[in-house]
Amino acid sequence: MQPSKQENQAGALVLFSGGQDSTVCLAYALTRYARVETIGFDYGQRHGIEMACRQRVHVEIARRFPDWAPRLGPDHVLDISSFGAIGDTALTSGAEIEMLASGLPSTFVPARNLVFFTYAAALGYRRGLHTLVGGMCETDFSGYPDCRDATLRALEQAIRLGTDIPFIIETPLMWRTKAETWALTEELGGDALVDLVIEETHTCYKGERGLRHDWGYGCAACPACQLRVRGFAEWRSSKIKAQAASR
Repeated sequence: MQPSKQENQAGALVLFSGGQDSTVCLAYALTRYARVETIGFDYGQRHGIEMACRQRVHVEIARRFPDWAPRLGPDHVLDISSFGAIGDTALTSGAEIEMLASGLPSTFVPARNLVFFTYAAALGYRRGLHTLVGGMCETDFSGYPDCRDATLRALEQAIRLGTDIPFIIETPLMWRTKAETWALTEELGGDALVDLVIEETHTCYKGERGLRHDWGYGCAACPACQLRVRGFAEWRSSKIKAQAASR
């Protein structure tokens, strides 16, 4: 995927958790924008291991992809632990991960993405980065309402009105299945990026890093792991079929 001349002159700020989706979004941004910075949030998440993983991924992206390294700028980490305290969900406490009467998993942190993008816009305003990139998706997802395209389009308009800057919220995974996200990973960075995602990114809500599977590390049971497991299996199956058909 080659960036256009116009896109090369732009800059982007990627919401970067160190998970699979945000890592793919970082790679996506690095193929399109001349200057890319990242922002992460410590909000008291129980899978705090992602804060360490995101640092390793950031370093490895630059090391393994020298063509991207000059474009990769500073990483910003914001402490918003007070937000996690008021959320009081299974993602910010030791509560059981389960489906609630609302139809949402207990890992839903109300308004989390609204808060993330608002902070990102404030940082982007001062850094001159007016494209905000996030890994939200409503094709294969847990049903979180703040991941929906309609939510983010409304938020984009509110940010534009509130800053008087034509911010863009870009969500390259919004209409992709998890299998298609794995395919995009390979398209953007080949086997090297697929290997980095498997070995270094973190998705598991329970913070499990002791169990290594063919798709990476995790408990394989929480909603985030289940989506990753299923997407990897579907992607790998489609690759095998395509290879067999080409023979």
